[in-house]
Amino acid sequence: MSAGWTPADVGDQTGRSALVTGPTLGGLGFHTALELARHGARVTLAGRTPAKLDAAAEAITAEVPGAALDTLLVDLSDLESVRAAGRDAARLGPIHILVNNAGIMASPYRRTPDGLESQMATNHFGPFLLTGLLLDQLTASGDGRVVTLSSQMHRLARSAPLADPHARRRHSRWRVYAQTKLANLLFTFELDRRLRRAALPVTALAAHPGLAGTHLAVNGQLGTTQGRRAAILDAAVKAVSQSAEAGAWPTLMAATADLPGGTYVGPGGPGQASGPPQVVDTTALARDEMAQRRLWETSEETVGLAWPARG
Repeated sequence: MSAGWTPADVGDQTGRSALVTGPTLGGLGFHTALELARHGARVTLAGRTPAKLDAAAEAITAEVPGAALDTLLVDLSDLESVRAAGRDAARLGPIHILVNNAGIMASPYRRTPDGLESQMATNHFGPFLLTGLLLDQLTASGDGRVVTLSSQMHRLARSAPLADPHARRRHSRWRVYAQTKLANLLFTFELDRRLRRAALPVTALAAHPGLAGTHLAVNGQLGTTQGRRAAILDAAVKAVSQSAEAGAWPTLMAATADLPGGTYVGPGGPGQASGPPQVVDTTALARDEMAQRRLWETSEETVGLAWPARG
């Protein structure tokens, strides 16, 4: 089924509601939201910058006249902003699809208002909290699905991020980024297991875009020396990568195809760099149930939310 999967296989999403984080114009989240809207879903664009959300909504409406769109302000690096977004999202009603797409890559060292390293906060702790706050709405849909974006970079993580997240330690931007992408998988697999134990009608899956031409590496760094270096890296990546549109296909497949919880979807070409999406593998560390459970417990303590109860 998956070998030749394309967005034409998304199917009719009329009557279904989706929330996509990080829908910046031209990026993976944008193309994910666009295709879901094209197939009839009501899509909420969730991000931290009103002007960027408006630009994305305008571009989607230009391609899909009459698209049912909403916006939600949230800064995933700030846990209080995530809590506020969770309260605001109550107006959206049941949510069938949550796509945890937003993230930053190899950003300079920065501590968030909560005392967390910025990449881990944005890529893991923020999405962890947001998903928990939206769990009742996902459950209310009767067929909820959480899709979290990881990366092939998870393969470079040599250990799970289980230390005290508030502790200061020697910082390596790429090491931390790899650990955040591992965290995305550990979270997904533990979440799906807990959902099944709690007998909730929600599944958790993960996806990765392969080598996709986005501006993730310069996110939040424009105007800095690091930003200029990241722009050079982005240009190099774009020269050898598939488009952001194609990079969104694994996410769309994970969000809409008939797949069991705990599935990981990525490009099917050589090295999983590009090509039609299919079910792919992970490292053994990503499947380590003890690491999954320990990260979950650390995350609950860090964000102040325990969910769902273990069966």
